[in-house]
Amino acid sequence: MLRPRIIPCLLVKNKGLVKTVNFKTPKYLGDPINAVRIFNEKQVDELMILDIDATTENRGPDFKIIEYWASQCRMPLCYGGGITTLEEAKTIFGLGVEKVALSSAAVNDPTLVTKIADKVGSQSVIVVIDVKKNKNNQYEIFTHNGQKATGLDPVDFVKQMQASGVGEIVVNSIDNDGVMKGYDFNLIDLVRNAISVPITVLGGAGTLKDIAELISRYKIIGASAGSLFVFKGVYKAVLINYPSPADKKKLIAEAMGLS
Repeated sequence: MLRPRIIPCLLVKNKGLVKTVNFKTPKYLGDPINAVRIFNEKQVDELMILDIDATTENRGPDFKIIEYWASQCRMPLCYGGGITTLEEAKTIFGLGVEKVALSSAAVNDPTLVTKIADKVGSQSVIVVIDVKKNKNNQYEIFTHNGQKATGLDPVDFVKQMQASGVGEIVVNSIDNDGVMKGYDFNLIDLVRNAISVPITVLGGAGTLKDIAELISRYKIIGASAGSLFVFKGVYKAVLINYPSPADKKKLIAEAMGLS
């Protein structure tokens, strides 16, 4: 049975866990493996780890560190960062990773999505679209940590990705990244109404109420967050957290009107 998923997203820079605001000024938070182990204990639905510098530094995935993360991870793991070829994706799957996330690679070569999907199945291929409003106040996809404008309309692009065989779209709001004031529902509506493949939303969650609102609006959806699950309180003290299984079950039931 399909159900909503609540997914922590860890950003990695120079092998360290960081958090950004609007994709800028990354704040070092520690070793990501500590967060992975805590999330194991908290029985999270799945985990997303994104190397935010791989593309901007024009380098491929660090297979050694990915293998280490995967070996320590007891929930489904999605990795993204620097993947540009089918061979790299196959290597990552061989390390124990369940999903690969493409971003700029999908923009540069949409056929890569098809190649990976044909080889391992659509369910293992995710495309992350990093979106912000441009100078014309229109949503546009950006790459390279939000620094490179693509000229691509998110709706047109996700339709292309669906046709290419993508298994899931992650909609990441650059404008809402790290702000912790809620998701961009206008952007979500545009994407949700354009495609039928599963969607996960990232960027803006500040409380569990934000996740509950997202699930209440869209029912079967992935609710992802970074700051919410690594910070605690108004002063943003570093504290890896996640709702208990009972609290998560209650949150989802209430949001879906099942309680």
